[in-house]
Amino acid sequence: MQFAVVGNPINHSLSPLLHNYAFEVLGINAFYGRYCLDKEKDFRFLQTLGLKGANITIPFKEIAFSSCDETFGIAKKIQAVNTIVFCNNKIFGYNTDAMGFYECIASFKFKNTLILGAGGSAKALACILQEKNIDTTILNRSSERLTSFRGFETYTFDSFKPKKAYDLIINATPSGLENSFPIHKEQLIEILKQAQLAFDLVYGRETPFLQLAQSLKILIQDGKDMLVYQAILAFEIFMQSQGVVFDKNLLREAMKNFEL
Repeated sequence: MQFAVVGNPINHSLSPLLHNYAFEVLGINAFYGRYCLDKEKDFRFLQTLGLKGANITIPFKEIAFSSCDETFGIAKKIQAVNTIVFCNNKIFGYNTDAMGFYECIASFKFKNTLILGAGGSAKALACILQEKNIDTTILNRSSERLTSFRGFETYTFDSFKPKKAYDLIINATPSGLENSFPIHKEQLIEILKQAQLAFDLVYGRETPFLQLAQSLKILIQDGKDMLVYQAILAFEIFMQSQGVVFDKNLLREAMKNFEL
């Protein structure tokens, strides 16, 4: 059995390490790799690569949704998937980002949050935060993507003037991969200075966003734990789609304790 993570850029992804380690620990004969996709296309082509399923990352989560024959859970609501499986010549889509993220902040008692970015990941996070009764505002560079966030307070970066403090600030843009700030530094300082936690979905590096938050004495967290939690859920979906029985407790123990 072969699986992969698909996106662009993709070389930084640690998902293969997590999944392949879990396969080894559980004694499952399978392999998980990376695939860099250079342009938008129907995700059915992944079957020609011999894949049984895939994780989808930036910037293809919404595009992959349109390729699915059927979607489940929160993926249907937000119209973005990060996990797909192929069964009976059909593509089934799921989103494990939402619960993977919430596992990371469940112990906090946040009342409100501000999300920077309006892509597929931002949709997943906004949806789960709304379900957990955490007031959520979304900021994005352009207004076009904000139209899909119905029921949320939304602003473009240029039009936003903070009128209140936000407990949680989430950077859901890929700015960390480009070693840049998601918005102007001065504006970001104004947003961050009264926050309790700054969370960047990028993992494996201390992004400018997190460095700035830390300099302001704000608690920081990168996307590593979210990666692990969403990977556990995706792994379960992959194996269940193939009828593979495995020890879920052993899976969780292996992924949580693996040193990335």
